[in-house]
Amino acid sequence: MTATSTAIAGRFGKTSMSILVLISCSHMLNDIMQSLLSSLYPIFKANYALSFGQIGLLTLTFQVTASLLQPLVGMVTDRWPMPWSLPVGMASTFLGLILLGTAESYGVLLVGAALIGIGSAIFHPEASRVARLASGGRHGLAQSLFQVGGNFGSALGPLLAAFIVLPAGQHAVSWLSILALVGVVALIRVGGWYAAHQRQTQGRPAPSRALPFSRDRALWALAVLVLLTATKNIYMAGISSYYTFYVIERFGMTTQQAQLMLFLFLGAAAVGTILGGPIGDRWGARFVIWFSILSVIPFALLLPWANFYWTCVLSVIIGLFFASAFPAIMVFAMQIFPGRVGMIGGLLFGFAFGTGGLGAAALGLLADDTGIEHVYLLCSFLPLLGLVTVFLPKVPEPH
Repeated sequence: MTATSTAIAGRFGKTSMSILVLISCSHMLNDIMQSLLSSLYPIFKANYALSFGQIGLLTLTFQVTASLLQPLVGMVTDRWPMPWSLPVGMASTFLGLILLGTAESYGVLLVGAALIGIGSAIFHPEASRVARLASGGRHGLAQSLFQVGGNFGSALGPLLAAFIVLPAGQHAVSWLSILALVGVVALIRVGGWYAAHQRQTQGRPAPSRALPFSRDRALWALAVLVLLTATKNIYMAGISSYYTFYVIERFGMTTQQAQLMLFLFLGAAAVGTILGGPIGDRWGARFVIWFSILSVIPFALLLPWANFYWTCVLSVIIGLFFASAFPAIMVFAMQIFPGRVGMIGGLLFGFAFGTGGLGAAALGLLADDTGIEHVYLLCSFLPLLGLVTVFLPKVPEPH
């Protein structure tokens, strides 16, 4: 064994890869169903004669529901872990899909979106904790595997919408609720492992909750991470919610072709998520945040001015770079506030949903007044807020 491999073996413990794969696949199923909502906006717009403002309200209902509940769920489960809440959250998503497929009014669509948001709020904090427990110390790798499942799910959602729902009609959304039932079964298995892990560690000293520096400095660092998360997710929500409308209007594409373009963007984001965590384990979470957030700025500024070819290229680059930051943001926040995995997972995932929803709703209203291309021009300046990365403190890496 080489000196490098010996050092790595000493730094990391045993990683439960089967549980990481299961929780990642569950995240994929969860986010497939979530991304269906934005992928189905062209259908809903036609079937219910919706305005862009009403479409933004759908996104707001889904994401703010998740945003309001996730930090609360995280703080509660930090004190009283709930392994069996995972399949319950997936069951809520199942009911939401049934409503979206059978809705006869806009109000029912809002209820379906809210149920999917509730499912997300219950799922993410405890799923983040499971990923960390199964990581064996490879926290960046675990977060990447966990989050890439969600990103792949987000990328697959538009494909399912393009090739199943669009040809068959809105009622086909109900068929896809079968995926939620598969997720319930997978999460029952994960919940069993989680419960067994609790029994095995019962009686051991609780992990240290000591902050690495003063509370004020820790809160300031968390505020910077929250702002970075908000910037990233308002931008990503603006892109994903209205991307199909943008390429249809700007380049004259069909709805199905536009869904494939959205898949290209979201697929690049999935690859970026895979890369971000392991690079953070090797070079540090702070380095990944710096590189990912700042390097995307010039490409985002160019996107509204690009022709069709360069829109494809820039969409891939932006998705790749921006998405690689979030696993590192999660790991960095957990280093700042150790022993508070549920709270951090709930806050950052929840805040991600909430800010994305508010941004999507505001951008929808703006698109109604000024046009979709003007919205994309405005969005191109959002990544400049990533310059606040300069205020992130250095946190000693664990050895």
